[in-house]
Amino acid sequence: MAGIELYAPRTERHRRTWTWAAIVLTILFVMFLGPLPMVIPALLLKIPLQPGIDWKADTYLLAGFATTAAMFFLWVWLFERRGLATIGFNGQAISRYLRGLGLGLAFAAAVIGGIALAGGYTIESAGFWKAPSLSLLIPVVAIFFGFMIQGATEEIAMRGYLMQVIASRHGIFWGVGVSTILFSLMHALNLKPSNELYMGLANILLVGIFFGLYAVKERSLWGVCAWHSAWNWFLGVGFGVEVSGQTLDAAPIVIDLAQTQAPWWITGGAFGPEGSLLTTAVLVAGIAWQVWKGALKQGEGYATPTYIAAEVTAPRP
Repeated sequence: MAGIELYAPRTERHRRTWTWAAIVLTILFVMFLGPLPMVIPALLLKIPLQPGIDWKADTYLLAGFATTAAMFFLWVWLFERRGLATIGFNGQAISRYLRGLGLGLAFAAAVIGGIALAGGYTIESAGFWKAPSLSLLIPVVAIFFGFMIQGATEEIAMRGYLMQVIASRHGIFWGVGVSTILFSLMHALNLKPSNELYMGLANILLVGIFFGLYAVKERSLWGVCAWHSAWNWFLGVGFGVEVSGQTLDAAPIVIDLAQTQAPWWITGGAFGPEGSLLTTAVLVAGIAWQVWKGALKQGEGYATPTYIAAEVTAPRP
């Protein structure tokens, strides 16, 4: 399955960035250049850069991922001469997005339910329902839209751009593998080295494989963007637990949970549910489900044309 186009056919006009350059660009855009336009105003306006202090700052930080997404869009459009359909934003947007939201919510609920049944959680309070009000609802909604941007941006970077570029040269296994490893490593600074961090990174590897297979099966990015956003939002705002080691300043809309004295491998410890073995089990089941549903067969994608597209490593006039 080497030399495939996952989301849309390649034309003679399209350029294709070299593999090593695509990896470097992804790191630069996600880790360095993308955050700069938001970090500088945050420092000037004294907006907290640490999640969980203020919901407005949380929303600002999440929405700031949009600048990273814009960089990928500009690179694909201006330098690779491709449209957004080639990185997964193709047809059936509404149905695929809604289905992805539902699946993301369901997977998050399954993980939380499994940890609770294993004795990992106790009810701390009723959260939002303790004293419902518009002032409590606004942060929940604002953070949801922030997660829509954040989740979509990470998927644009990993499954929309990097996985697609690598798969177009080396095949779907390399595309999923490289993008997944880089996706996991980018979360390595969320906590100090610990068992919770290592387990969390291992689970993020599984998440990356699941997301990759999901995008390949649908030949689209809409669903996986929604899944990613729903998962993060429902963990952090639905139940008030940590999301990849980060907390949010919003009243939980389902119920406010706190960890018990159960072993860290049940609760995930400081990393949150993503560091739990219960999450490992759910993700392995999800990956098996994707394979059973024929994700790998869908990986044949669109055949690469017989001509060799122009290759780029840097902007050209």
